[in-house]
Amino acid sequence: MPPHGTPHRPGPAETAPPVSGTAASDTAVVRDALGVGVAVGLSGFAFGVTSAGAGLSVLQTCALSLLVFTGASQFALVGALAAGGNPLTAAAGAFFLGVRNAFYGLRLSQLLALPRSVTPLAAHWVIDETTAVALAQRSRRGVRLGFTVTGLTLYVLWNLTTLLGALGAEALGDTGAWGLDAAGPAVFLALLAPMLRTATERAVAALAVLLGLGLLPVLPAGVPVLVAGLAAPAVLWLKGRALGTPGSGRPPASARADGAAHPTTPEEDR
Repeated sequence: MPPHGTPHRPGPAETAPPVSGTAASDTAVVRDALGVGVAVGLSGFAFGVTSAGAGLSVLQTCALSLLVFTGASQFALVGALAAGGNPLTAAAGAFFLGVRNAFYGLRLSQLLALPRSVTPLAAHWVIDETTAVALAQRSRRGVRLGFTVTGLTLYVLWNLTTLLGALGAEALGDTGAWGLDAAGPAVFLALLAPMLRTATERAVAALAVLLGLGLLPVLPAGVPVLVAGLAAPAVLWLKGRALGTPGSGRPPASARADGAAHPTTPEEDR
């Protein structure tokens, strides 16, 4: 403490600005986004190999990753083509798998609140991984940062490894002889499995597998994946019947147990 009347000169500890939580939060978001982007982006190599094995050229393979940029749809398309399916049927299956991104976009458009000039560009990055990282954030700044870093990292790596996979497949020749034709389905299952967290999601996946494999011998290539898409509404309908939906004559399970449905807050809904 300085003597009375002596001007107080703050030391370094007093003059240093307080550590902001924003910087630490941004670092965590970037770390998580990079982790997702790198992990999934490297699997573009498997798509490049699978696409080349299905008979697509390097240019066609790279164009799919650049312009479509949704892994599940890309794998579905080349998988149906490799099985000898009609190109239109294969494209239809890929399209319906990609429709989910439109629903992601409805939610992300509210959270990101981007200027209209960049919205079309951002829409190209609306996929499973960018949506998952963005929705995990608690602030608009975090949502935008997570979405951008994940999208940029994944887009660059996915397209680079797609090119490397296609070139490598051409150099190897027959990918079937090396067993690389199984790389696409294996990667797709590896990406899907961690997302099946609830009983409903696992039921949808199981029913879709049963429909797809069961109808594979009797329907043209590419059609079973379209029929498998009916698994989600079928399971949800059965779940609604079990819980009791309006008009079914049965009150919801929570109302039967507690006497009234428990209202949810916006935080719970989110």
